[in-house]
Amino acid sequence: MERKEAKIAEAKGKLGVLLPGLGAVATTFIAGVAAVRKGIAKPIGSVSQIGTIRLGKRTDNRVPKIKDFVPLAGLNDLVFGGWDIFEDNCYEAARNAGVLDKDLLKQVQPELEAIKPWKAVFHKDYVKKLDGKNVKTGKNKMDLADQLREDIRKFKSENNLDRMVMVWCGSTEVYIEPKDDIFKTLAAFEAGMRDDHPSISPSMLYAYAAIAEGVPYANGAPNTSVDFPAMVEFAVKQGVPVCGKDFKTGQTLMKTILAPGLKARSLGLRGWFSTNILGNRDGEVLDDPESFKAKEVSKLGVLDYILQPEVYPDLYGDFYHKVRINYYPPRGDNKEGWDNIDIFGWLGYPMQIKIDFLCRDSILAAPIVLDLAIFMDLAKRSGMHGIQEWLSFFLKSPQVAEGLYPEHDIFIQLMKFKNTLRHLKGEELITHLGLEYYD
Repeated sequence: MERKEAKIAEAKGKLGVLLPGLGAVATTFIAGVAAVRKGIAKPIGSVSQIGTIRLGKRTDNRVPKIKDFVPLAGLNDLVFGGWDIFEDNCYEAARNAGVLDKDLLKQVQPELEAIKPWKAVFHKDYVKKLDGKNVKTGKNKMDLADQLREDIRKFKSENNLDRMVMVWCGSTEVYIEPKDDIFKTLAAFEAGMRDDHPSISPSMLYAYAAIAEGVPYANGAPNTSVDFPAMVEFAVKQGVPVCGKDFKTGQTLMKTILAPGLKARSLGLRGWFSTNILGNRDGEVLDDPESFKAKEVSKLGVLDYILQPEVYPDLYGDFYHKVRINYYPPRGDNKEGWDNIDIFGWLGYPMQIKIDFLCRDSILAAPIVLDLAIFMDLAKRSGMHGIQEWLSFFLKSPQVAEGLYPEHDIFIQLMKFKNTLRHLKGEELITHLGLEYYD
């Protein structure tokens, strides 16, 4: 069957990257892009910059870089802006975060100092462990969203931008289950904003402002932000791509790599105990039980969806799964994710796997911010709108259409991601069947 290439607008001009939250992740991302631009470092971990894609048969030897296959915004085209509750410019914020060494930061200091945070929409009811003075005030939540929209328009105008994307890099908010009627329709949600409904969090206001301005929105935290009917309705109405949630880094990355392997070999699971120790602002925020609840829900769903206990009751029908996060200031951004996994094999004989991932949270997250920004821009230029499930590869708790379960297996996610790119360019989708080589 002959495939038809999608109409993809050129990636001309400047792409503005809007970042709610200019903390450890965002400043590591911005500093990294600046360092790559200067030839100081390489964009390790970025699929958009380093990843390749196979086209056609294995014997065709067509394996271009993804950035040479689809028209992506270049690193030199990116312009950064964002909001934060603290007044530090990006250089000061990066120094405080302590992720990157001082020598590297010195080499990109002018670029970072030029980025100063705009006043943020924030309330301690939603992130109880933080407090800052660089905060907007307004008569209601609709007024605050309108102020964010004005920031977006001003950023576009002052920097002569052609397009924009928004990637949430702010802290984890308290857990909000979108059950209220205000989440069901756009009209009800907008009425809730005007009435200052307590279930409408700051991240929702950022998402609303982005969609209202035609800006793709990706949610990098476990917040309830765009994953409810009213916001999906708004995104479709505006022709805006949205995706979320929670950058897939650290411990959950390991789970989505290892659990599919256990399932593939039909090995059983008795229990999976996960604990994390981390410092930095993220650890401090997650020390609050209500914020931890949002993260816990994001982390716990992974194994159930991958292992399908209802389909494999003998293997996974009764496993125990526990997740813990412990704030430990001396560790800073260098998180330790420790897993004890009790498995069983032939005739039910027990075995154990232990993982101690001494990871760097922001180092793993920064290239995801880059990739989500670049691929969400591609989605918009390709005429895609609403939920972008093909970007699940980058996320812990992928947003999907109502009635579907999310796909967590990282290898299936990668196939979905690359096949979407092939589809956009009119190339044959790859199934890895391979029978044609032997007929």
